[in-house]
Amino acid sequence: MKRFTLRPYTEKDEDAAIALWHRTWTQAYPAIDFDARLQAWRERWRKELVPGARIVVAERGSAMVGFVTIDAGGYLDQLVVEPDSWGSELGDLLVAAAKDMSPTGITLLVNSDNNRAIRFYERNGFKYTHDAVNPVSGRAVRGMAWKP
Repeated sequence: MKRFTLRPYTEKDEDAAIALWHRTWTQAYPAIDFDARLQAWRERWRKELVPGARIVVAERGSAMVGFVTIDAGGYLDQLVVEPDSWGSELGDLLVAAAKDMSPTGITLLVNSDNNRAIRFYERNGFKYTHDAVNPVSGRAVRGMAWKP
């Protein structure tokens, strides 16, 4: 029996995706008020991510436990895994799906203080490319890339 099922995102997944994003980021950065960001995140989801990216959803049973977004240029904007599934194979499965969708390469930005995520991407073949600052949050980020 499979632990996780991957499938394409559909419009009916929006509420579950937003709720999963909120739970995950609240767990990762408890000092940040993500409740205050929910409406802006939903607008960005609808106006930028959904129209501009391919999205793969991961489910366990009927519950969404993860998703990954990747645009036509190979930019991985979001890889979200339910906190209860951190450390499982789910993140690896979502990265593999992203690599399948963008076989010529992937770029991403990760918060510089998110060592767990940086180690995860390195284990999945991503290399450091540059340092930057997120223009929205003002947080330091690290550019990373995967090339086949």
